[in-house]
Amino acid sequence: MAAIDDTSDPGSPVHSAYPPLLEAAWLYQADQVCPEDLPMTAAQALAVGMDAPALCELAGLPRRADPRDIRGIFEQALQELGIRLPDRYMARRYALRRLAARFIAGEVDLAELASDEWSETEVETAEEQAFLALLPSCACCIEYTLGLDEAAWEAQLQIAACALVSHPTVGPRF
Repeated sequence: MAAIDDTSDPGSPVHSAYPPLLEAAWLYQADQVCPEDLPMTAAQALAVGMDAPALCELAGLPRRADPRDIRGIFEQALQELGIRLPDRYMARRYALRRLAARFIAGEVDLAELASDEWSETEVETAEEQAFLALLPSCACCIEYTLGLDEAAWEAQLQIAACALVSHPTVGPRF
């Protein structure tokens, strides 16, 4: 289920990996991380003791560097660290669960949840399906899709998000 090299060796580079770097790998594969944020994540990973030539190179890139360069160096850094990118399907499922967690924490408002970017996401669990089914395809469709009872929709969404977050099935293992 995990798409990282999570061997039982406690000295493995993955076991000592900086959790935000592992999460960035999952979100990167789900198109949920901005390339310009990756140099700072690399710098933070270096600060906690991770080391790889490409990680150093990535940390030295400016935020305005060419996104293609950032992506290439990020993937190289992960490879040097022994961290495999998850497949896109698993990464999207993780990103959906992360969206639910951010919603519960109040980091995402209702309008941000309305997006067709999730409509093509393949899910496996009942919790994922229940949360996904409540996401309208666009902000202008919220009223049309949900009627006028936004409070009831938000309550249903909170319940579905809590259920999804409480049953993690995919994602990085820290």
